[in-house]
Amino acid sequence: MFCIGTCAHPEQRVTDLRILVDGAPHRPSAYGMPRRDQPVRDSGFWGTVAIPARGAAGSVDVGVEVTLDDGASVTATLAEIEIIVSGDAPAPPRTGSSIAVCMATFEPDPALLEAQLSSLREQQDQEWICVISDDCSAPERYAEIERAVGDDRRFVLSRSEVRLGFYRNFERALSMAPAGVELIALCDQDDRWHPDKLATLRAALAANPRAILAYSDMRLVEHDGTLLRDTLWRGRRNNYDNLASMVVANTITGAATLFRRELLELLLPFPDTPGYQFHDHWLGIAALAAGEIAYVDRPLYDYVQHPGAVFGDVTHGRRRGRERTPRRAHAAYFHGYLAREAQAATVLARAGERLDPPKRRALERFIACDSSPAALAWLAVRPARALAGRTETLASESELAYGVLWKQLATAARGTAIERLGPFADASVPPPQRFTQKRLRRWRASI
Repeated sequence: MFCIGTCAHPEQRVTDLRILVDGAPHRPSAYGMPRRDQPVRDSGFWGTVAIPARGAAGSVDVGVEVTLDDGASVTATLAEIEIIVSGDAPAPPRTGSSIAVCMATFEPDPALLEAQLSSLREQQDQEWICVISDDCSAPERYAEIERAVGDDRRFVLSRSEVRLGFYRNFERALSMAPAGVELIALCDQDDRWHPDKLATLRAALAANPRAILAYSDMRLVEHDGTLLRDTLWRGRRNNYDNLASMVVANTITGAATLFRRELLELLLPFPDTPGYQFHDHWLGIAALAAGEIAYVDRPLYDYVQHPGAVFGDVTHGRRRGRERTPRRAHAAYFHGYLAREAQAATVLARAGERLDPPKRRALERFIACDSSPAALAWLAVRPARALAGRTETLASESELAYGVLWKQLATAARGTAIERLGPFADASVPPPQRFTQKRLRRWRASI
């Protein structure tokens, strides 16, 4: 869990701070940081902490333990966080199908949804059941989904009581996967699958018992089927074997995947990271950490482009030249680096000793960038790999390193020269789901 808050003493300076989770101390990423919205300017702190798994509902006590100028130690309670049973979706009954197709919907275009459902019904591999989690669509739009599904018993439709956003809605869809299914596929509401998609991905997993996930290339098409591109990989190298690169920049689109059910243990619940949240990036990191990934080097579905779709310019290999400013560094750190750091920490906490030593070292090195100059230097020089054709990250490491460098300079300055770092000294992070499609596309293109 990512924690961010403020801590100050009315008379003395805080010289050290630990975040307490049920009494267990955790070192924060930073403390004594600038907050313009607080009476004590240098009171901000943040960090990613591990919450131990529980067998039942309850609560977690979060607090801080600080050391003051005179050496005294003081503790304070910050919050009591309730632990609840996740999800409000009904669990489908056990089924004889071996694949659960987990679809997330929200106010879908009726024609595009019908095309997607038709492409699913036309699959060569018919051993599937489709669970649909609707993200609280308007009643009339939800009725359209019901009409599209009809009386086909292979579809299980459930409407969330509250608006979740696409990240949490895909989490909810995965939680609806019936017990007993062997394989799971993610499905968007507006694409068109090729008839052999499920069969080909199933065969790719069968051919490599060590692979926990298989995915394919895709075509980019207009809503009427007009071909825009016959491959996703133009101007960027694909990657499914380098975990450090996957943490920096995702190359796996959720709708292109089929994965083994055992991956759910690592995936759920989705981590609550700062900044904008993407389910397919989390899926790619978790899958590559847990095992091998198989790739089918041909398109198995059409990724439909339309005004309501979200598609980042990063996959086109274009990067916008922008002036490096303190505000940009602030965004690169909180929305870029810290979001990935929280994902890496979650994998380490959940996978434990199952991680291969090289993958564990890759995750630990990325996390260490926030405090280790050597690790930060490693991150900063990684873009040079492009000289050898390793363009899978599009040099995004430089942006992340820029953000981490901002944080390290701010930490060194503490409250003295901090004003020289820019006008953005408030270390608050905006809610992850409150953004427009335009802002989302701009963000995906920037990191």
